[in-house]
Amino acid sequence: MNRGFYTIMAAQFFSALADNALLFAAIALLSQVNAPSWHTPILQSFFVFSYIVLAPFVGAFADSLPKGRVMFISNTIKFFGCLAMLVGVNPLIAYGIVGFGAAAYSPAKYGILTEYLPPEKLVMANGWIEGLTVAAIVLGGGVTAALINPGFASIMLHLWDVPLIETGIDTAPELAVTIISLIYLIAAAINLYIPRVPIDHKPFSRNPIFLLKDFSHCFWLLWRDPLGQVSLAVTTLFWGSGATLRLIVLAWAAVALNYSPSKAILLTVYVAVGIAIGALLAARLVKIEKAVKVLPVGIAMGLIVLIMIPVTNPNLAIALLIIIGMMGGFFVVPMNALLQHRGHLLMGAGSSIAVQNFNENLSIFAMLGLYSLLEWQGFSIYSIITVFGLMLAIIMSILLKTHGQVQYLGPDRRNHPRPQ
Repeated sequence: MNRGFYTIMAAQFFSALADNALLFAAIALLSQVNAPSWHTPILQSFFVFSYIVLAPFVGAFADSLPKGRVMFISNTIKFFGCLAMLVGVNPLIAYGIVGFGAAAYSPAKYGILTEYLPPEKLVMANGWIEGLTVAAIVLGGGVTAALINPGFASIMLHLWDVPLIETGIDTAPELAVTIISLIYLIAAAINLYIPRVPIDHKPFSRNPIFLLKDFSHCFWLLWRDPLGQVSLAVTTLFWGSGATLRLIVLAWAAVALNYSPSKAILLTVYVAVGIAIGALLAARLVKIEKAVKVLPVGIAMGLIVLIMIPVTNPNLAIALLIIIGMMGGFFVVPMNALLQHRGHLLMGAGSSIAVQNFNENLSIFAMLGLYSLLEWQGFSIYSIITVFGLMLAIIMSILLKTHGQVQYLGPDRRNHPRPQ
């Protein structure tokens, strides 16, 4: 890996650091205004809504410009979303603005890997990017947990005060959002140094009607491709489950372990550590041709989630969450690399990632909606864990039965004419 790759990784790290820290800061803002508890999963729904609505357009946008420039524009939008939170815009709406930037960022973030690296390095590159993303989750959770801790926050707010200048930053959540906005600026600055690569699949047109037709074509093309279908199904399920699991861990920690909000945030870090370990193991042990063979790990992950129900010991909880994370990282990284490779060959990196994001965020939207509904109806966190774990295991079992024997297709560029 050369210097350009590490520049891409640095940009991704700071952007992911801010993304993950901002979620917890936004949750703290909701608590500050005494919002109902079911607003927390709705908060993430506002974020992912942009991924779903903009999916037909962000892929073409990412493929029409150098991807480093797309990432710069996207991080700038995220920065303005943070500013919206600070000036009093409803956290749900402001977080939706950040989601708008994130929706445009994702196709460029992953798409540049397929343009910059050969196929045989994609699993390793995904191991790196997922590992750094997890490191960002770890640090993001830690940073926000520290900033919203009453003792530490009071010291930081005292240092933040500037004589004769009214900054308007008076609470711990507001301070957290301010610092996160500065991290987005750092990420945007690094984006300017990302190497430019040739535009591989420039869109035929910028007409919205054409883009909708082209997105529909790419959507069905990827779902009908044998390897595209299984890898898209698995990654869609994983990211929907992962977003829900993060909120489940926060609620479970409060009930089972009597943790405060700041301490519960730190507990989510252990899932991230496990994902990093699993991602690195997958990068070393799994070849892209054998990616489908990791499906049984997903079934085991769903069943092990159920073990959370009787656990009340903090050390056992930490070990369990690390194991769950390891399983998730181990089975999703090869699938993600396989999906990127097939999508790049069939339609171009940006369009492929846009289809992937559409499906994954539709899954997140649906699962968070289910979580909100169960919580609104008064289901206990243990009932929610049971539904979540069994659903994950059953769906992965169905995918294994229907797709477990799919064979790897080599690096062919098959002729699938796109709309003109």
